[in-house]
Amino acid sequence: MFPKNILKTLVPVRLLSCHSASITRPHRLTYKRTYPTVLVNPDGSTINISYHEPRQIIKLPLNIWTLSEAQRKARLEARKPKKKVKIVDDIEDTYDANKYLKYLKK
Repeated sequence: MFPKNILKTLVPVRLLSCHSASITRPHRLTYKRTYPTVLVNPDGSTINISYHEPRQIIKLPLNIWTLSEAQRKARLEARKPKKKVKIVDDIEDTYDANKYLKYLKK
């Protein structure tokens, strides 16, 4: 048997607690548990899946080349920024303030 003092020097001890976990996040490439996530297909249908990262929703991209030519043009036009319409009103003013001076009390 070894003396107790020698065993402490041979075996390195790392003390883990809740304080060391609160300073940083766990550095993992894959998480041990899975999280419930909603997967949205390009056609709008949804599937509930288990995902390895905490995400609430995942939306799959639409392949624009599988659409018809008219649908493709409509999608590309919807992506462009909207043009602001400026409305200019030319109002002719025939108001005469002198006409209402008789109604003012002195």
